[in-house]
Amino acid sequence: MVTGFLFRRFVLSAAVLLTLILSAAATPLQLVTLQYPPYEYQDGDKVDGIVVRLLHHAFEKLGRDIEITVLPWKRAQLMAKKGQVDGIFTVYETPERLKYLDYSKKVLIPQTVSLWALRDTDVSYDGTMESLADVSIGLALGVSYGEKADRALKSGALKHLEYAPDSAQNIKKLLAGRTSVVIMNRYGALHHLHLQDGFERVQELTPEISSVPSYVAFSKARNHTALRDQFDQVLEAMIASGDYTRIIDGYFAEKSAKTEF
Repeated sequence: MVTGFLFRRFVLSAAVLLTLILSAAATPLQLVTLQYPPYEYQDGDKVDGIVVRLLHHAFEKLGRDIEITVLPWKRAQLMAKKGQVDGIFTVYETPERLKYLDYSKKVLIPQTVSLWALRDTDVSYDGTMESLADVSIGLALGVSYGEKADRALKSGALKHLEYAPDSAQNIKKLLAGRTSVVIMNRYGALHHLHLQDGFERVQELTPEISSVPSYVAFSKARNHTALRDQFDQVLEAMIASGDYTRIIDGYFAEKSAKTEF
């Protein structure tokens, strides 16, 4: 009698646990990001971009739906920190963020950070951030540009900083001559320059500042360590199979068919 009761209780508990697990898996993961084309951006009521397509493919392989929201970057980081969302991308790794984010071990996408200036502007850049001490530099609010640039910004070595809410505004300011250079991701700069018909007026200074790995990272408050590990396995498989490259090439082929860019 007691044994039967305990067995029924065990079965009921197992059923409840299974229901909770299935319910959690059916709930779309909430991911946040910033307006950062061509990697991720809001286009009307649709979120698109290179990384958006990579993530949809990866999480589809995992059998998980995702919902992506584009937000101001500082707000997105705060929501991830507080556990109000499941994850955030494309995010650089910093000591502060490691306190509240579980980063994917596999690099989601590397980002080459470089300097851009008008072709007729004489900027003395020798590859060191110190050579830009007296140059007006355009930056996006709340964005990390990698260890080398971030260290120079934090130290105060760069004296003339012009902040804008996003990369599109930075390119506008550069083309208008309101800043001498902008620090920007290469793909992002090319994207905005073509959109604003400014590609022929601008040069990329050499050498590049850095090539910075960017990741998807999960809020530690949501305890997604197991999911993070599963994502790493899928991303590695995508790279090995060629799906990763095909998705990126497919994005640019599609956009090129619609515009000159």
